[in-house]
Amino acid sequence: MSGTSALRAWWAPRPPATGAAVMATGVLSVGLHLTGAQVLSRIALILAGAAWLALAADIALQLLWDRAQWRARAGSPTALTVVPATTVLGSGVSALDGQALAEALLALAVVLWACLVPLTVPNWERRMPGAVFLGCVAAEGIAVLGALLAAAVGVAWLAHAALVFFWLGLVFYLIGLGCFDFRQVVNGPGDHWIMAGGLAISALAGSQLMSAAHKGLYLWNNDDSGVLRGVTVALLVLALACYAALAVGEVLRPRLHYDVRRWSTAFPMGMTALAALSVASSVGVPWLRGLGRVLLWIAVAAWFLVLAGAVDSAVDGVRSRARR
Repeated sequence: MSGTSALRAWWAPRPPATGAAVMATGVLSVGLHLTGAQVLSRIALILAGAAWLALAADIALQLLWDRAQWRARAGSPTALTVVPATTVLGSGVSALDGQALAEALLALAVVLWACLVPLTVPNWERRMPGAVFLGCVAAEGIAVLGALLAAAVGVAWLAHAALVFFWLGLVFYLIGLGCFDFRQVVNGPGDHWIMAGGLAISALAGSQLMSAAHKGLYLWNNDDSGVLRGVTVALLVLALACYAALAVGEVLRPRLHYDVRRWSTAFPMGMTALAALSVASSVGVPWLRGLGRVLLWIAVAAWFLVLAGAVDSAVDGVRSRARR
């Protein structure tokens, strides 16, 4: 078997969960941008964009030549990773003033969300892995990018639409919480961290909605702003508490072998850091910025560890298939 054929054979069975790699890398790009590490931020954004293109090409090829496999994947909760992967990439592009491309990515994310939610949510049941929280993450990702673009282009209706997705994401989180198998905290392969990621991206969405209101747009009255502020702060507190609980679970039950779902560990780590940085600015709590910076560099370290595992797994997989 040639090296190219071996690589294709290795890639073919990769699950949709690989979209979490785009999410983790894109979040780091945005976080590094907020902390002033512009060169590293752009490198991360380029990597996220390349991974997103590979994911998009894989989906397109399945739709053209293997629709049975596409339908099977689309019914899994992990299929929803393509939605936040798209919105995270759009957020990174928006940070570089690429608003037109960010708007196109937002529109694509909404279409993907509308297509995938009816296919995945009916399959939710009791004792599911952390991927069940992707319903929340997908909706909140749309809310984050919508709020960012509303502030950037000065469009009030976009912020109102983002607010709808914000509350919808919280509903999905509660549903996911009822389906989640809490034993995953001590034995999950990595995607159990999405439990914290859902709370963190929700806090980020609330923060961005508050920031949009500070841009001169009249979006809601003072009472509504107070509710949004209180909910956002509460979400961040819960995200930090969940992050700490999951970290303790990792210490009590170390899982050191590589699993593709470890990208779903790197993503919530970066998202919690990003949420702390964003809430620090929108709510006016300076010490949160210091916490966010510490959590960001922890997330960077986790990203490199997962990347090392992914590269080692890929090399072993290609070599073993090439020998056949």
